[in-house]
Amino acid sequence: MESQDLRIFKCVAETKSLSKAAEVLGYVQPHISQRIKKLEEELDTKLLTRTNRGVTLTDEGEALFNYAQRILLLMEEAKAEVNPNKFRTSLIIGASQTVSASKVPALFSSFLKEHRDIEVKIKTDRKQVLQEMLSYGEIDGLFLSGTYNGAQFERVYHYAEKVVLISPTSEDIEEKTPPMLLINSDVNCIYRNRLVAFSKEHHTHKANMMEFDSLEAILQGVRDGLGMSVVPASVVNSRGDMKRIEYEELAEDVQIDFIVKKGKQRSQSLKKFIRFLESLEILSCLITKKNP
Repeated sequence: MESQDLRIFKCVAETKSLSKAAEVLGYVQPHISQRIKKLEEELDTKLLTRTNRGVTLTDEGEALFNYAQRILLLMEEAKAEVNPNKFRTSLIIGASQTVSASKVPALFSSFLKEHRDIEVKIKTDRKQVLQEMLSYGEIDGLFLSGTYNGAQFERVYHYAEKVVLISPTSEDIEEKTPPMLLINSDVNCIYRNRLVAFSKEHHTHKANMMEFDSLEAILQGVRDGLGMSVVPASVVNSRGDMKRIEYEELAEDVQIDFIVKKGKQRSQSLKKFIRFLESLEILSCLITKKNP
């Protein structure tokens, strides 16, 4: 049994599709099918059941999947242990652009001070895409706001993020011009939805909206007097180029969860990151009790 066959099988099991696994791994589908067939012949048992919706694991496939997760994790950890100069354990975390621009970088900075041997990567994309990546095993964990599939994912950390309404200074706004709402193009973005809700509450829901694909573009638009937006307070507080912007803290915080896939074998790097987050949560509780 070759390690690459296990990697292919693991990817097929996670994506529940031969074609999706081929896309993730950069192979053509016939190659994936051939390697799975070779593995089934070697083990003399059926591992997958093909359906119109993709593939499902047989009981034997479920057993091999559990072993494959552990074997591949141990192989990565063994390489990093034997030759840490060449191989480093990795941790791939997903977050939207807005979430990754606020507290997440500070979390990673503190974590890496204690774990310099771990290579951390951040994947940014739309919320739905990131959840699919977590489901397929392309990322280890995900910071997100709002709802998610509780049957598939579990929350291991949580924090609240203060948010602010930012707008150009009064002198930069034309009195007769209705405010422009500068929003993220992701319809599931919590900050976009907060801005739309604020607009309706203050009877400016007829205002024009302009979509952007990046937080930087939104901030620049506000700085240039184009319109208003809602962003994490930490983004405004950490920048020195927000002089020509007025901001108002909104009453309700945004709740951010860090989720991982249920039932998936966790790497040592992910376990260390979760323990790090849990220590922060304990510290936060102690501070709250001390200063009620």
